[in-house]
Amino acid sequence: MAHPHGKYADFEGLREQAVALRRAGLSRRQIRDRLYVDNNDILNRLLEGEPPPEWTKRPNAKDDLREKARELRLQGWTYDQIQVELGCSKSSISLWVRDLPKPEHKRNSAEAAAIARRGWEAKLQIRDEERQRTKEVAKQAIGTLSQRELFLVGVGLYWAEGSKDKPYDRRENVTFVNSDPGMIKFFLAWLDLLGVERERLRFTVMIHESADVAGAEQYWANLVGAGRQAFNKTTLKKHNPKTVRKNVGPAYRGCLVIKVLKGVDLYRRIEGSWYGIVESVREADQANRT
Repeated sequence: MAHPHGKYADFEGLREQAVALRRAGLSRRQIRDRLYVDNNDILNRLLEGEPPPEWTKRPNAKDDLREKARELRLQGWTYDQIQVELGCSKSSISLWVRDLPKPEHKRNSAEAAAIARRGWEAKLQIRDEERQRTKEVAKQAIGTLSQRELFLVGVGLYWAEGSKDKPYDRRENVTFVNSDPGMIKFFLAWLDLLGVERERLRFTVMIHESADVAGAEQYWANLVGAGRQAFNKTTLKKHNPKTVRKNVGPAYRGCLVIKVLKGVDLYRRIEGSWYGIVESVREADQANRT
């Protein structure tokens, strides 16, 4: 209630005037200005129960969208589909159709599998991009190798992949076998560092007989830059029909064997260098423990 001594003391009389003006088609603002009512709570009480005139009912610009959204929802459309179709936000769609039942999923097994496959392919792509970024960062971090670094890496590489002398099988020769073109090129660069002439090298291709033998021979010859006279007869591996080979396709070129002629002294230097590396590591480890 208004204060008895205020301008709203005759509330009922004021209400009669407000109702009369409302029924005459005036808006709330017009009534407020006409009766000098500046309190919205009082104005609401004065007009309580009185509907606004038709001319004050502004059409809602989203009414058409709302009806269309409800119609599409009843047809089984998802929020995403409705959003694309009508160009409105999901929050608005949710507000408009929240009283409607959720559509039943109508995907068949093939559609569900296709969706799952697309999701998995996206994950694989992300993983592959991460893998490639990691490799690229690591590659750039290497920079240029010094001659000493090249020498030490080559010693370790040979001791892992090359032939070695055994007490029960004396073979002090330098023979290196690998299927990785990068390893072959590195080994040749390492031999160049050690002063080994290319004329002292002999090559042998080892490959399954069911593969592209001629193509592999040409590939390795081009890679090492040597003529046919530097290649021994290709060694063919017999194919076992009970074995399922995975090294197939155009990328399979077998292995390349590199042998250094008159390599006894070179072998002894390699073995000595390797044990020098081992001893150095042992001493460093012992120093760290004390």
